[in-house]
Amino acid sequence: MKRILFLLLLICAPMVAQNNALFQKANNAYNTGNYPEAISLYTEVLENGEESAELYFNLGNAHYKLNHIAESVYNYEKALLLDPADKTIQNNLEFANNMVIDDIKEVPKSGLSNFITSTISIFSFNGWAWIAILGAAIFAVLFLLYYFSVASKWKRLFFTVAITAVIISFISLIFAFHLKNVTLNNEFAIVFAEEVPVRSEPNLRGNELFLLHEGTKVQILNTFQDWIQLELANGSTGWTDKSSLKFLR
Repeated sequence: MKRILFLLLLICAPMVAQNNALFQKANNAYNTGNYPEAISLYTEVLENGEESAELYFNLGNAHYKLNHIAESVYNYEKALLLDPADKTIQNNLEFANNMVIDDIKEVPKSGLSNFITSTISIFSFNGWAWIAILGAAIFAVLFLLYYFSVASKWKRLFFTVAITAVIISFISLIFAFHLKNVTLNNEFAIVFAEEVPVRSEPNLRGNELFLLHEGTKVQILNTFQDWIQLELANGSTGWTDKSSLKFLR
């Protein structure tokens, strides 16, 4: 087993070092204003299998500097999927969305629904999972302290905090699986075509309902051959060519 781990380290270490070097080189290119070079290097890191919120964020910044609307929105969205609580990513995404032609107003949610959605979106799936694990670990330690304590006041304290920890762990676990379920069942994409018609049917004979422009975020409802049924934040639906979209997987 140790030999296998050692071999894996030998195989992975050069790739990690290479990606770190490329990432630093990309940052240097960005800092000197060479945004096309930075984009090329950041993309190379992604193609090597490296993925992080910082990487997508930096790539989004480089595209934003060149007024690449769809690319900047797409990469900020990818960064936000990995770190949904990051305010800087949220702010930069808002700046990028200001460049998008389509001004689509989101259908307002009820107060309770909006509160639940906002609360769950504070952390990513991994974030809630780690909180659940930490809560379970705290519960285990405090329960042992409760079991072996003699003084009644300490037993009450340890028991109360242990129960609180296990409740937090349980709620975090529910949030994690809910977020995972939402991610799996709700697929989104960014429009990459400069302008694309949305039709009433998945063919060119369908009536043109409206036009979408690069950078607009859509939710995927269905797929039929080379066509995608989409829904906008305002509830409008229709069909468009799959090749005009880039999926946020």
